[in-house]
Amino acid sequence: MYLTIKETAEYLSVPEATVKSLIQQKKIRALFDGSEYLIYKDQFTTHLKQVEKYKHLIEEILSEPIPEDLDIKDED
Repeated sequence: MYLTIKETAEYLSVPEATVKSLIQQKKIRALFDGSEYLIYKDQFTTHLKQVEKYKHLIEEILSEPIPEDLDIKDED
């Protein structure tokens, strides 16, 4: 399935200018059909999986309780 620049920007949650810049830098593969760029959607599956893993890791770290500090109980 192919996406336009606008659809790709919505899919990746980034501005259209960023998608255009990444196409010009050849970091995103795209086809030009004479009037607009078409971007293959499946090239982002690995990236999106890695983002989900990173979000899950951050949630685990943030949900871990903070251990009590031993110095707090030591009142002179």
